[in-house]
Amino acid sequence: MSSFRSACTRLRRTGAAWLLVAAGAAAAQGAGDAKVAFPGIGRVATPQEVTAWDIDVRPDFKGLPSGAGTVAKGQEVWEARCASCHGVFGESNEVFSPLVGGTTAQDVKSGRVANLKRTDYPGRTTLMKLANVSTLWDYINRAMPWNQPKSLSVEEVYAVTAFMLNLGGIVPDDFTLSDKNIGEVQQRLPNRDGMRTDHALWPGTELGGARRPDVAAKACMKDCAPAPVVASSLPDFARGAHGNLAEQNRRVGAQRGAVTAASAASPGSTAATPASAVSTAAPAAAGGQSLQATLQKNTCTACHAPAAKTVGPSWADIARKHAGQADYLAGKIKAGGVGVWGTVPMPPQSLDAAEARRIADWLAAGAAP
Repeated sequence: MSSFRSACTRLRRTGAAWLLVAAGAAAAQGAGDAKVAFPGIGRVATPQEVTAWDIDVRPDFKGLPSGAGTVAKGQEVWEARCASCHGVFGESNEVFSPLVGGTTAQDVKSGRVANLKRTDYPGRTTLMKLANVSTLWDYINRAMPWNQPKSLSVEEVYAVTAFMLNLGGIVPDDFTLSDKNIGEVQQRLPNRDGMRTDHALWPGTELGGARRPDVAAKACMKDCAPAPVVASSLPDFARGAHGNLAEQNRRVGAQRGAVTAASAASPGSTAATPASAVSTAAPAAAGGQSLQATLQKNTCTACHAPAAKTVGPSWADIARKHAGQADYLAGKIKAGGVGVWGTVPMPPQSLDAAEARRIADWLAAGAAP
């Protein structure tokens, strides 16, 4: 399933780049052709723009850049950039799912993870489900680390991938993963035979898929189950934990977030969300300047909410515990840490010293909305 999601993401992102190319081509022809649907719209994408979008790596390793990385180098990068969320040995914590575990040497030989068939096995790790090394490489390159995606070099991505494979017993300690031998490593992946391609979700037959999706099936339209009713909703106390969701979506397309402003009532309720539980007002710095943009830009709101614990403690709890300790807070923001608020660590943050100080001053002064 993770491979399918990754494939969909790659298709969407590379498709956007080619849509720009197509729009530009239509614009180039549109001046003298009345039949063009959208004359004068768009432009031809530059090679640099196409390259910036076209970063996907396919299961046949097309798109994989040249490079290499050792297990030893991967361990260094892992401990500095990855272990704070995923654990020293890929065991993760109560927030993130384990990445490593559940695979055996026999799985490496057979190509199917035996524990996936056990109903009593306690969980599913990434290496148990992974069918393509390209999926792992591509996701690390595209999305990791969480707080600084795309910040790893090509060598570091190779190295981190090699270290994860080493943790799973797939490659030895002295192994160097590269674009030259990654195909050989694919043949050692524990669940390499665990993904079907006959569903036609892969384009064409070159990756083992069907040429045409099966879209000719007839609807049954009898003995239908009752129509499902979606009854879930955000509870009142959590509706405004990250501000007004309706204001945090792109203004393109039909998707709109739920209105979670302090005056908005939850679905099916006539009572407004308590103002004490949510706050849509931007926190203010000493000079009256809003800090909301700074908090969002540095992904602080992904783990912290105004008055409720999420991944990390709330702003209010931090302000109460460290009132007046701006110097301490600025240092912790930059350095990260673990143990003060539980077992979930906060990785070191890359924001500049001035931004860290603004946030620290605001917290030390009470984190008033």
